[in-house]
Amino acid sequence: MSRLDKCFKGLEVAKQKAIIPFITAGDPDADFTLSCMHNMVKAGASIIELGVPFSDPMADGPVIQQASERALAKGMSLKGVIEIVRAFRETDQVTPVILMGYLNPIEFMGYETFASTAAKAGVDGVLTVDIPPEESSDLIAAYKQHGLAPIFLLSPTSNESRIKKVSAVAQGYIYYVSLKGVTGAGHLQLDDIKTKIQNIKQYTSLPIAIGFGVKNADIAANIAKIGDAVVVGSALINCITDHSENQSKGQQAISGLLSEMRTAMDAVTK
Repeated sequence: MSRLDKCFKGLEVAKQKAIIPFITAGDPDADFTLSCMHNMVKAGASIIELGVPFSDPMADGPVIQQASERALAKGMSLKGVIEIVRAFRETDQVTPVILMGYLNPIEFMGYETFASTAAKAGVDGVLTVDIPPEESSDLIAAYKQHGLAPIFLLSPTSNESRIKKVSAVAQGYIYYVSLKGVTGAGHLQLDDIKTKIQNIKQYTSLPIAIGFGVKNADIAANIAKIGDAVVVGSALINCITDHSENQSKGQQAISGLLSEMRTAMDAVTK
């Protein structure tokens, strides 16, 4: 059984929903990212999404775009991200780690080389924002060979045909983009999200993680009532930028926000 499957099964037994923090690897530097990963686990993170910085992150809002720019300026690369995961696995063999990013760096490395290297380092799955299921067969084949879960996005505009296609190829969990737009934007319509999640669950037994627009503990708790996991990204990146002169305070702010979310989510699910 994969780390992802074990994680969700354990949460189900404990009557908890997963909290999945996203940070951009290398922002503000690699050492911060590694320490932050461990601190987030201590604060209640179930799964970690590690952003691979990219020069044209089209699905991301200004907060994560700027995080990518900072990380790239420090020399972070796909290989560097994988090395961070390798270092994380020296002391944590339990927490699933997902890489989230864009296809170009993977294509440059080569599907087989990337999948093999990432799996050996301890990566559990990959969410590639800009590759649709219709064009992903070669990539999925490489992932399958090395035990990586291909994770796909669905959105408010995904029709029945798209939901079926994603459900047929996705593994680990499906990431539901809870609003139209980029990361960190907009106001969530909870009734609409609930209706869409019910629709998606007709076609898949995979857990559904809900992200985009999760800014505080109250929102996280409301999302936990609807989906199987809550993804938080821009709010955590803001903790880094708000404390750019003091990395320790940035770490504390991230841990504090995740702890608040964990407590609020547990209060509505247990």
